[in-house]
Amino acid sequence: MKAFVMREPGDVAIETVADAVAANDDVLLKVRMIGLCGSDLSSYRGKNPLVSFPRIPGHEIAATIAEPSRAHPELAAGMDVTLSPYFGCGRCPSCLRGRPNACQFNETLGVQRDGAMTEYIAVPAAKLYPARLTIKELCLVEPLTIGLHAVGRGRVTAQDAVAIFGCGGVGLGAVAASSFRGAMTIAVDVDDAKLAIALRAGATHAINTTKEPLHERLVELTGGRGPDVIIEAIGLPQTFRSAVDEVAFTGRVVYIGYAKEPVAYETRFFVQKELDILGSRNALPEDFREVIRMLEEHRFPVDEAVSAIVPLEQAPEMIKAWSDNPSAFSKIMVRLD
Repeated sequence: MKAFVMREPGDVAIETVADAVAANDDVLLKVRMIGLCGSDLSSYRGKNPLVSFPRIPGHEIAATIAEPSRAHPELAAGMDVTLSPYFGCGRCPSCLRGRPNACQFNETLGVQRDGAMTEYIAVPAAKLYPARLTIKELCLVEPLTIGLHAVGRGRVTAQDAVAIFGCGGVGLGAVAASSFRGAMTIAVDVDDAKLAIALRAGATHAINTTKEPLHERLVELTGGRGPDVIIEAIGLPQTFRSAVDEVAFTGRVVYIGYAKEPVAYETRFFVQKELDILGSRNALPEDFREVIRMLEEHRFPVDEAVSAIVPLEQAPEMIKAWSDNPSAFSKIMVRLD
């Protein structure tokens, strides 16, 4: 079968690989569409420390069941599904605490294991999430769960004012999830086009920090208190610090990604404000189910969020174009059917 293969950083091609075979409790899926994400771009650029080569990417997946498992008759052939791409060890402290999303030895499709940018893939039935969504919507479920999980980590409620720093794919998921929970949601970015999509995704307000002072606008929008929750989805030292500076007293700060260099903090705010500083990694089954409900209610601007859809044969040139000009694209999807 055909597959998109990263041979090494900067070297990608469509190759013929061994056919996928379903064994034990696996379900054979016909892959319909794959979303490219920032980790795929980092792998292509040689900046993803977790990936090994050669590697087939692909963890944002829309597929159709080709061969169901006899042990799971509820999963019928022809059913459209998405899936969780994370594989926990089941033995580490995170797994034993019921938080396998943060497994110490996690393996993710497309990173530590070959992913789904192939014609077929076999996965355990427990990883599947059937849903009455379009193929494009199914392909968006996994990336949206990352932002939604961060909203859950921040314990966001309808009584909160929430600021999301960064309105890329992950940040948009946080914007939509915060709005879905009824919070006053403030989108923060430097790109008017991204902020316009954030407003369509449910943001109550938008701040372009190249045109408006962040601190003054946050104070104004929150009645002088500052946001109850700030979710950082950019990964720069200055935005890491700004989240702590701007959040309200006894507020919550949630970091989705991580800065690529050390961050120097004014640590007195940790104590004076008695802050909850939280990390957020991957997603849990309940996050997938909540995102599916959100999409079923048409609470996310699917068409506006996707900037390009290309066939598998064009994927190598598309990832190169994305690497050369990352600001030109929001979400890229690769069509395999």
